[in-house]
Amino acid sequence: MRLPVLVFDIETLTDLKSGAHLYGLDLPPADLEQALIKLRRQESGMDFQRLALHEIVCISGLWLDEQGNMKMFSFSQEQHTEAEILTKFLSIFDKRYPTLVSWNGSQFDLPVILFRAMYHGLSAPSLFDQGEIDQQKRYNNYQNRYHHRHVDLMDVMAMFNGRHFQKLDDVAHLLGYPGKRGDGAYHVPEYVRQQQWQKLTCYCEGDVLNTWLIYLRWLLLKGQLLQADYRSMVQNTIQFLAHQPQHSEFLTVWRETSQRTEFSALDFPSVTL
Repeated sequence: MRLPVLVFDIETLTDLKSGAHLYGLDLPPADLEQALIKLRRQESGMDFQRLALHEIVCISGLWLDEQGNMKMFSFSQEQHTEAEILTKFLSIFDKRYPTLVSWNGSQFDLPVILFRAMYHGLSAPSLFDQGEIDQQKRYNNYQNRYHHRHVDLMDVMAMFNGRHFQKLDDVAHLLGYPGKRGDGAYHVPEYVRQQQWQKLTCYCEGDVLNTWLIYLRWLLLKGQLLQADYRSMVQNTIQFLAHQPQHSEFLTVWRETSQRTEFSALDFPSVTL
């Protein structure tokens, strides 16, 4: 494992202002949102908006340093504008060059960050340089699909074949992890409207935790973690979560779901169901 590691995820809403500008619409917000959905359906046959119209409302991350210490963080619109969220996240790469880990980050998270950073006039060469500034990044950067400075687990586990893409929730459940904890609904718009910021950050951090656990399993598969080291990392994660009150439910559900597969049951050897 190349340290430090940063596992991350973003949550977004449709940027109504940018959408109105793009399509030349002059409508009240409620009507505007419905109009953008209809236009998108006409364009693509789906509701999922263009990447550039995804306004970031939260970025969460799990940081593992060279000493094995874990830290979780979330930047949300509870206290920050979108530009401030991006500035804080991008500044991480000015100081360190972590191994970046995501689920679908190559096709969604990083392109959205790119578009929204450009929208706000931000500069992030440490993340987006492909060798024009630092020649070493020509051969190992965060954008190239086949480099491992950024590991998009959805992509690498599908062997870079889009027909084999899987949902994070499905893979987490398959391996004995909590996934969405029994609720696959997308609650982000509701959380933002009701200003339930703790629920929003907990939701985003839950995806980060599932991604982290799948990443450890992937490293074990590739031989980059030995069995003993893998078990140690899992136990460190459990101990870390035991001191994170906002993730007590995640830990509780993990205890239960781990018992559904023989291998994951060893995460909590004392559990009896």
